[in-house]
Parts: sequence; C-alpha cells; structure tokens
Amino acid sequence: MNHLSKAIVRQTILSLCVSLGYFGIGLVRGFSAPAIPSIKETFPQLLPERHIETWVSSVPPLGAFFGSLVTMVLMHRMGRKISVLLAAPIWAVSWALIALSQRWEIIMAGRTLSGLAVGITLPSAQIYVSECSDPKIRGVLASFPAIAMSLGIVFAYVIGSFLPWRQQAWFACAVGILQFIVIAFLPESPVWLKSKKRIPEADVSAEWLALSGFSTAADQASAVKAYKSYSLRALCRRTVLLPLAVGLVLLMIQQLSGIDAVIFFTVEIFRASGSSINGNIATIIVGVVQLLSNFASLFVVDRFGRKPLLIVSGALMSISMTSMGFAFHLSDNGNNEYGFLPLVSLIVFMIGFSVGFGCIPFLLMGEIFPTKQRSILSSFAGSFNLLIMFIVIFTYHPLQVAISTAGTFWAYAVMCLLGVLFVISYVPETKGRDLESITQLFERKSCSRKVSAVKSAGVDNLAMTASDANLEAPVSKT
Repeated sequence: MNHLSKAIVRQTILSLCVSLGYFGIGLVRGFSAPAIPSIKETFPQLLPERHIETWVSSVPPLGAFFGSLVTMVLMHRMGRKISVLLAAPIWAVSWALIALSQRWEIIMAGRTLSGLAVGITLPSAQIYVSECSDPKIRGVLASFPAIAMSLGIVFAYVIGSFLPWRQQAWFACAVGILQFIVIAFLPESPVWLKSKKRIPEADVSAEWLALSGFSTAADQASAVKAYKSYSLRALCRRTVLLPLAVGLVLLMIQQLSGIDAVIFFTVEIFRASGSSINGNIATIIVGVVQLLSNFASLFVVDRFGRKPLLIVSGALMSISMTSMGFAFHLSDNGNNEYGFLPLVSLIVFMIGFSVGFGCIPFLLMGEIFPTKQRSILSSFAGSFNLLIMFIVIFTYHPLQVAISTAGTFWAYAVMCLLGVLFVISYVPETKGRDLESITQLFERKSCSRKVSAVKSAGVDNLAMTASDANLEAPVSKT
C-alpha cells in the first residue's frame, strides 16, 4: 500500500508538471481570440491589414507542423524530458518577443516560435507521461495534458478579458519559465534510458517513480524487430496503410469541423454575429464548457464505445454549425432577435466536439495503429493534423469574403456530416478488443477466411489423427 501511494503521488507530480507544457499550448491557442481585438483597439498600426491579422492568428500551427517533424529525432536522441524542457525557453523567448513587439514582423516571429514549441511539446509530453506512469493509473494520468490544454485556453480567455495583449504575453512568458524550473528536477523516462542502455540511470528513475514491473533486462531481439518494422515493405502493408488512412481522415474531419477557427476567433465571432452577449464573457463561457466537457469525456469513452460517440459528436457539431450559420444569416439581414443563438450554438458545438472528435481520434490511433509502427505513424499523423489546423485558421477570413460568414459555418456543418457518414462506413468499433484482434480488422477478408479455414483444417486433422491413433493403439499392443 505504501509503494502504491508513493507511485501515485510521485507520478501525479510528474504528470502535473509535464502538463504545464499542454497548458502552454492552450495559451497559444487561446491567445488570438482576446488579443487580436485588444491589439486593434490599443495599437491598430501593429496589424495594418486583414491578411496580416490572419497570418498572426494562423501561423502557430504552421510552426508546430515543422516542430513536430523534428520532435521524434529529439525524443530519440536527447530523451523525453529534454524535449519537453527544450520547449520552455522557446516559449519564454516567443512570448517576450510578442510582448515587446512594435512591428507586425516581430509578433509574427514570436507566434511562429510559439508554434514551434507547440510542435515539440505535443508528442513528447504525452509520451513522457505515458512512459513514467504505472499501468494501473496510466489512463487517468495520461488525460491530464488534454485537460491542461483546455484549462490553458480558458485562462487565455479570462486574462484576455481584463488584461491588454502585452500583459497576456508576459503571463504566458512566466508560465514558460515556470515550466523549465519544475521539469528540470524531474527524472528522465526510464523506458528511454533503458533503450539507450543507461541501465543504472534507468533503475534510479524507475525507483523514484516507484514504477511496478519495470525491468532493465536487455532485449536485443526486440530491438532488431523494431528496426525491421520501419522498412518500406513493412510500412506499405495493408494493416499499416488502412489504419493510417482512417486516422488521417478522422483528424482531417476534426479540424475541418472549424474547431480552431472558433477557438482562435471566438471574440470576433460573437461581436460580428450581432449577439447581445458581451464577446469576452461569451468566450469565457465557451472555454469553460469545453474544459468541463473534456473532463466529462473521460467517463464516457470506455462506457459507450468509440464509434457511437463519434457519430453523436459529428451530428451535434453539424447541427450547431448549421445553427451558427443561421445566426449570421439573420444578423446580415438585420434580424438580431436571436442574439442568444451564437452562444447556444457554440456551447452545443463544444460539448459535441469534446465527447467525440476532440479526443477519440487520438485514442483510436493508439489502438488501430500497429504497435511496431505506432511511433512513426503517430508523428506523421500529428504533423498532418497541425497542417490542416493551419489551413482551417488561415482560410477562415478568405472564406468569409468568398461565401459569407454564414456560408463558412454551413461548410463546416457539411464537413461534420460527412464525418458522420465516414465513421458509420469505415471506422471499426475497438471497445473491448485486444490489439491483435483490432489489427485483424484491417486484413483482407479473403485472407482472414483462408487463415480461419487453415486453422479449422488443422484442428480437424489433429482430431482425426488422434482418433486414428486411438483406433490403432489396441492393434499395436496385440
């Protein structure tokens, strides 16, 4: 009992400290919503044109795309802890640049650097927490980063409602410094230390974390198999490509739902919709709803299954985006009697997103991606997700001009509906299945039937052989 208590306390401390990185990601994602209107009011010459405003808002995911591409190399060569630690000074510098900027080029550079830190943190922090958690409590501890990200978005909304944009940036800079301090005293992942044959350090790290069942015994055969699993032939197998395709489409639908357009431009959306509710207050409400919904999703994913929740999620998002489009359509035609509609629509959208498409695509990637190729596939999928995020945020304002704001939200609604149809048609239910049986779902049905037939034939032949042996046994005795 004492060992378990020590494990819970120390592993929880590590998870909370590492989750500061995801809190920082939330600050990056939530910064634009209150900061862009604040810049326009206090320093309008900093964003002289609409396309510059769009770039300032949308460039972090582009920086994150490149950051995520190099993260796997950093994690492999330098370790999980150092990768998370490296993001902290980058964040501190990026936020300091933003806080001190007098030209849009400087704020653009700061936002790009902050995105680079996001790309480094996204995979490394999650893997760091998972490898330093006991299997009995890993599910709960691994959920801390996602909740911390939602909390960071809420904090960005809250402080942005009463602090000017420069003070918001200094607050985020302080978080980066705090992240560096607290992570510097944490142990490195014992799993990574073991892979680098730094056995004494791995033992010390595992002992501090009180990890149960951790062994530093070398397994050269596994290392050789892992190397061969990254060959072109291994990566081009059906059981690799089909799960990858499913994961990429789910991540694409996740972003094309318009989630980050909503997060990055929430205050602007409420002000432009003609809503009677204060934009900053409505933004905080939406952020709190997302935080609570993310927390609630922990208790429903394993209860109701992945596929039903994705279907419900996509349906709710499609309905809410359709409603949001009607709110702008009514406002554009001078009808402001439904000022509550934007807030209700976005609350429903956040609930729908959080219980399904917000978390399940990442969960499914951990289940449907083959174990041996999971690291490289997850890294590629994460980069793809960030690239689509950049495209969605960057195209929000051009779409408003091309098809109107109402048309933009209706386009998001259509994508959510297509997501529902894709889930119904192609996404398997993985609840309660072991990883081997999940992999078999992506094999050719003909091959599966042949394997089953061979196994059945083998069993029948074995039974017949045994029967013949029983019949012949008395004869051999006489």
